[in-house]
Amino acid sequence: MRFPRPQPDVVRHDGRPTPRASGPSPASLRRRPAQLVTLGFVGAIAVGTLLLSLPVASTGRRATFVEALFTTTSAVCVTGLVVVDTETFWTPFGQVVILALIQVGGFGVMTVASLLGVLLTRRLGLSTRLVAAESTHTVGLGDVRRVLLGALRLTVVAEALVASVVAARLMVSYDESPAHAAWSGAFHAVSAFNNAGFSLYSDSLVRFVADPWVCLPICAAVIVGGLGFPVLLELWRLHRSGDGHLLRPRWWSIHSRITVGTTAVLLTVGTLVFLLAEWGNPRTFGPLDVPGKLLAAFTQAVMPRTAGFNSVPTSELNNGTWFFTDILMFIGAGSAGTGGGIKVGTFAALAFVIWSELRGDPDVEVFDRRLAVTTQRQALTVALLGVAAVVVPTFVMTVTTTTFALDAILFEVVSAFSTTGLSTGITASLPAWDQLILVVLMFVGRLGPITLGTSLALRERRRLYRRPESAMIIG
Repeated sequence: MRFPRPQPDVVRHDGRPTPRASGPSPASLRRRPAQLVTLGFVGAIAVGTLLLSLPVASTGRRATFVEALFTTTSAVCVTGLVVVDTETFWTPFGQVVILALIQVGGFGVMTVASLLGVLLTRRLGLSTRLVAAESTHTVGLGDVRRVLLGALRLTVVAEALVASVVAARLMVSYDESPAHAAWSGAFHAVSAFNNAGFSLYSDSLVRFVADPWVCLPICAAVIVGGLGFPVLLELWRLHRSGDGHLLRPRWWSIHSRITVGTTAVLLTVGTLVFLLAEWGNPRTFGPLDVPGKLLAAFTQAVMPRTAGFNSVPTSELNNGTWFFTDILMFIGAGSAGTGGGIKVGTFAALAFVIWSELRGDPDVEVFDRRLAVTTQRQALTVALLGVAAVVVPTFVMTVTTTTFALDAILFEVVSAFSTTGLSTGITASLPAWDQLILVVLMFVGRLGPITLGTSLALRERRRLYRRPESAMIIG
């Protein structure tokens, strides 16, 4: 995202420059979006922690500070990791608070604020446009209003459709009351579309493992929410144009082609790997028939996009399946989507770089375009910082916690950083300091790509000289 250059002072007839209008400097405007987004999330976490700490929010006993903070951060950062059971520990008031935090966190605190400004005043100031553009990854400041309103419509329609299908299924096939079915359908629709993974059932979706009328709508919501608003709005515009360009990917933008294509490849590969790795596991896929195995494999491949639902017990998966899930969670979802991870765009960019280097091509070509060197450097930076964000906490937690194995701890750390929410079942048993480490990871995983992407895009500076080129031995 680039910002307009500051205009030079206008020279008056007497030769003296006319000072520019007072206001924030361009440098301060460049720093402000990421700062405001971060402060907005911090404020939402603070309010949510206070609300969940109230006696009316929990049953039996009052939630501790760590329990309230962990749950709030997990909801605002749309992760899904929990230290207490959502179904039995929280009252209806607490569950409503969690649902509100998921919706606000998924849509973006600053995006919600900007939307209110659009709806009330029908106009946006420059600083508000910058904040909204930062939250939605909009390229042009003039497109912010259209993107925000389109994202709002998309969110409402998608969540309403999924909620309706799931609620109807719960009433017809599971004998749930209309009120409870409607509430459960709405809760899971919001949680799925925002890639949160919170569930009102203690076993998540395990009881629905072979039910396509529950699993497939939730999977669809996870995929759509993870693609990102820019991609979805572009595809919608192509659909409305009526010229058939929607079915011709060559008319799509590079970003949309990479996001949709990489997502499809990861879903296909993930389904096949889960199917082969867990086919005979008596604790997961073993008791299911062939259609049930296929549905379970697809569901498990979708959830690392990054939503914390699971239709088979995650703790019973094979160790190799755990590690493969770690990889999918680390890659994550699409840029500007409700999911986390380093993003499929980053993963695809690095894959194109490797392929070009192996072929000896001087340029990295993506379809019919040349990938900018700055994009390659940014992708490498995001990926390596993501690795560091996983390795360091994993090392610390293995040193401070000797009760659990390395693979289980690594799974929790990757799940927290990628804001996935899948768990091997050890989250609630971790010491309080390790739970606080996961809190920090969830926050960094949610806001890190936003703030880091902004800083990388805005720190570019021009030099009037270049130093002599050199080389070093690699490998």
